[in-house]
Amino acid sequence: MTNDIQWSISPPVRVGLVGTGYAAKVRAEALQEDGRSQLVAVSGHTWENTVSFSQTYATTPVGSWQELVERSDIDLVVISNASQAHGPIAKAALTNDKHVVVEYPLALDVATAEEILQLARQKQKLLHIEHIELLGGWHQITQQYWDAIADVFYVRYSTINPGTPTPNKWSYNRQLFGFPLIGALSRINRLVYFLGPVATVACEEKYWPLSQASQDVYTACLVSATLKFDSGAIAHITYGKGDRFARAERQIQLDGEGGTLIVDRDRAFLVRGNEPQPLEIGSRRGLFAKDTQMVLDRLIQGTPLYIDAATSVYSLKVADAARRAAETGQTMSVDPAFSIQLLS
Repeated sequence: MTNDIQWSISPPVRVGLVGTGYAAKVRAEALQEDGRSQLVAVSGHTWENTVSFSQTYATTPVGSWQELVERSDIDLVVISNASQAHGPIAKAALTNDKHVVVEYPLALDVATAEEILQLARQKQKLLHIEHIELLGGWHQITQQYWDAIADVFYVRYSTINPGTPTPNKWSYNRQLFGFPLIGALSRINRLVYFLGPVATVACEEKYWPLSQASQDVYTACLVSATLKFDSGAIAHITYGKGDRFARAERQIQLDGEGGTLIVDRDRAFLVRGNEPQPLEIGSRRGLFAKDTQMVLDRLIQGTPLYIDAATSVYSLKVADAARRAAETGQTMSVDPAFSIQLLS
């Protein structure tokens, strides 16, 4: 949401939480540690998990998210469950005049995300799409040395996460997680933040299904996308996870006319000539807590957030272009009018 909308909530901000997984747990901890908020109720995927979670965090269990968003004693709904459910819950919460915080992506399809964005504007409510990658050490070091590397023309961004998923893990389900670069939208959003609008997208994908009968559930996936930006920069994104990979990789390399910045896991280097200069990189810890604090600052004090919801929706549009490119084998263009509107 844009920051020109004004509202004022007197603390404590009363919060309803949807989800009982890891992200929901760190949200609950952050909310309880900040005296300006009160965790009123929680709704989870199963009643057993919901009750257990509510006992741990001293809140009220609710049988469904539909019931939770209709409660009159809630100001803010925080959505921390499977990606497929984000859109319906966010829409229902806004319809019931609640502020909304949702983990990325806002929805699995662009039309739904745009509808929700417009609804938040009409309702004059906060819609914050979490992108904690913009609060971490990777982003901060890139921002610090952006001018030093100067005029970035090529980016290589690779994330490989080996593992053997359990068959019911939602992040290995195409219906629940969505197209990998949509479910893992931060990969595109990080680049959009620095490089701006995207002109074209090409993409390839590969899945290893759990079985012939379970094509939507997979044990591994691999996506490779090439983004060409309006600036002329080219980015190559590789995203893979699952039991077909032996070695983890989390690296981004930005080549510019003034030098190269390499961030490899928790190490960073500035390369000019043949001499790599080691750089200090910040921690990845505590980012959900920082995000939560900034949301409360926004609601109570009116201070700006670190990302506008429209920017995340634009990144979703780019990710959806990658999905269509993978399905058709064709290079897809991204609507320039939409990108200029969001990123100008």
